[in-house]
Amino acid sequence: MRIIAAAGLLASLVVSGMIASQSARADIFAPVPPFKGNDTGGIIAYSMATQVDARQVAVDHCARYGKVAKFLGVQAYEGGYISFACRWVPYGAADRPIRTLY
Repeated sequence: MRIIAAAGLLASLVVSGMIASQSARADIFAPVPPFKGNDTGGIIAYSMATQVDARQVAVDHCARYGKVAKFLGVQAYEGGYISFACRWVPYGAADRPIRTLY
């Protein structure tokens, strides 16, 4: 009985050691795409934004849902993201002037 308990303890230590030696990266199991979004907004990887026009990517994405893009924040470093929200356009927004010059 002691041999089985000792073997079980040794096996659990080996497994826990293997788990502890793994790095704590989230993209090992599910890699993060350079662009991800839905009908409320999304994120664009900063590395992708340096290669393509991030504004146009966001505008095209929100246009699929009949919305406009509003940029929320930029993390301007490698590994950072550009975040945006997709907003509804108010009715008559194209008809009203933004401001009048009198």
